Amino acid sequence: MLIPLTEVTANTPAHCKHTQPYGKMQPEDKIKRPDRAPGSETVRQTVDWEPENQSETSHNKSLLFADPMKPCRRTRAVVKEWLLKLRCCLGAVCGMEWYGYAALGILTAILSFLMDLSVTKLLRAHRWLYMNLEGNTLLQFFCWTLYPACLCAVASSFSHNICPFSTGSGIPEVRTMLAGFEMPHYLSLTNMFTKFLGLICTLAAGSTVFLGKVGPFVHLSTMVGSYLSNLCSLMQGHKKEKAAGEMMVVAAAVGVASCFGAPISGVLFSVEVMCSHFSLKHYCPCFFSAACGALTFRMFSVWTGDGETLQALFKTNFPTALPFYPLEILLFACLGLLCGAVSCCYLFCHRWILRFTKTNGIFVTMLTTEKALYSATVAFLLATLTFPHSAGQYMASQHTMKQLLTTLLDSRQWSAQSHNASVEPLLDWSSSGSPAYLSLAVFLLMKMWMLVLACTLPLPAGYVMPVFIYGAALGRLLGEGVAHVSSTGLTSDQQWASLNPGGYALAGAAAFSGAVTHTLSPVLLAIELTGQFSHAVPILLATLTANAVARSGNRPSFYDALSVSKRLPHLPSLMKARPRLPSTPVGQVLGVNSVRLQKAAGPAEVQHAVSTSTDTQIPVVDSLESQILLGFVLRPHLLMFLRHSEAETLDKRLDEVCCIHPTSALLSPHNTIQEAHSILSVVGAETLFVADRGRLVGLITWPEMKRIIEDLAKEI
Repeated sequence: MLIPLTEVTANTPAHCKHTQPYGKMQPEDKIKRPDRAPGSETVRQTVDWEPENQSETSHNKSLLFADPMKPCRRTRAVVKEWLLKLRCCLGAVCGMEWYGYAALGILTAILSFLMDLSVTKLLRAHRWLYMNLEGNTLLQFFCWTLYPACLCAVASSFSHNICPFSTGSGIPEVRTMLAGFEMPHYLSLTNMFTKFLGLICTLAAGSTVFLGKVGPFVHLSTMVGSYLSNLCSLMQGHKKEKAAGEMMVVAAAVGVASCFGAPISGVLFSVEVMCSHFSLKHYCPCFFSAACGALTFRMFSVWTGDGETLQALFKTNFPTALPFYPLEILLFACLGLLCGAVSCCYLFCHRWILRFTKTNGIFVTMLTTEKALYSATVAFLLATLTFPHSAGQYMASQHTMKQLLTTLLDSRQWSAQSHNASVEPLLDWSSSGSPAYLSLAVFLLMKMWMLVLACTLPLPAGYVMPVFIYGAALGRLLGEGVAHVSSTGLTSDQQWASLNPGGYALAGAAAFSGAVTHTLSPVLLAIELTGQFSHAVPILLATLTANAVARSGNRPSFYDALSVSKRLPHLPSLMKARPRLPSTPVGQVLGVNSVRLQKAAGPAEVQHAVSTSTDTQIPVVDSLESQILLGFVLRPHLLMFLRHSEAETLDKRLDEVCCIHPTSALLSPHNTIQEAHSILSVVGAETLFVADRGRLVGLITWPEMKRIIEDLAKEI
């Protein structure tokens, strides 16, 4: 059986002895030279034609009049010609991918602004309707409960009927795609449209359901980046191909930057959460695109009149002369321990509710067939508990998510302002006449299990902002407690009289969210959101301490638990669930004997090898008896060998014609799956050969590694 010649897609490297084995090569035999070392990546199926810009433009211009049936042919030709000239001019300044990075940041910021604008309008409508019903408690109750219940039902039904892949955060799926697994349904245009509208409905439910936008918006940014990557590849044509993975890594950073106008923490979030192995070449594109997104997002607030200039999203008035006393460092460390312990409790409850919804028959039925009813029921329950005329008066339930964080970061001591009821934050948190710290305690106790329950809602939702606010309330409670103790005269030192509870709230927000996600990026996020660089050291100390507690015992993070629950083939998450699974030796998972060639192979053996194997790299051994590995030969070279052997009826051996490349990485059967996965990810190799004392045992390809990880995920 002969192989089609279209598979011949790689050129023989320059260091090989036989670069042109049979006579003069014709132009159609030219093959693109790999950009990397032989065997480091799949050989691209393109032809390496590199004409000058002028000849390329004239060639494209000659094709402009090819279809005489289209109207306005001359006008279309002029427009296309100018577009081609514009592309050449833009390409002369920098690569087209950099324009794609800028467009990614700007488009994502526009989507973020439109989403915030829509959510603000819906929240104001709910507020207006509720206030106009003042005096009728029953109607206010129905307005307070049915509004978010209907919005959650619409979001869930919309996602279920149009695109079921749009529910949840989306970050576990994006991490899996960045690890090399293809999930095209999560990058579709339908998913992007559905997730955008569904997320608006979720956020418009307000602080009742207590959900955010960061995770889904990172997913939305990744979808935009995927389409821009395809557009850049189309515009570059055959000149240069960019991997979509690089644009997706950049998009992960832009998603956070466009939500809060925080580019540095966005890049760090992409490094810590999204990528198992972050390449240094992604730093400049990530920072450039994140800066474009953050700048555009903040400029919108200036253009709409919300601010006079570019400033922090949450303005604070912390004292700068003496932000904190040296002894307070111990209190910040204790705050980190407290946040770490509470995060362990929260993550345990989250893992339990995930298992419960997967095993309980009622929940399985409702989350499979009655998603809208389930979302409406849970939202109605949460809204009932937060009704301002009942338990909601102890939780500042009338505040939006932004207002909650703004009041918690207030630098004034609420305990010292108890005599002044006109202080706005104190009025919000003690409207029932009870002390503010009692409202904070009720808020923390209620929101813990309410947030765990809200995480089961089958709709687009983020979980970073809720835990950020929860940590701020935890830090505020500690700060108010210390301030109250100092005001009662239990301490003789007067320095505690000027203690800033807002600093503890900011440190608690970063520490708790960092402990839940097992990251340090919330430190920079807290600083960029408020502009309070004076508290950078205590915030970092609290976050490090909280992370140390949360990571002890190899506990999975929030996103790791989601990946395990969904059985996604993400190896770092599987390592947290079953630490022994990735340590499985490679020799135990090798499949059937791979196709191999001996160095003295003739055309018949080569024909059999290329017919039975689709691998790009085929190993070459000294002989079939010894199985000593010599290297590998590329599949396109074998196809050329067969072509010329048939055309010229020559009977030559493999090592006389084809170049045998040495292996760049060689595994032992005792190496673990984790080590093999790391080599494939970092080196970018397509194939790893496994040898025992020089004898070829088998090989592991990237598709085979995907299958192994998928099998490990199914065992969880």
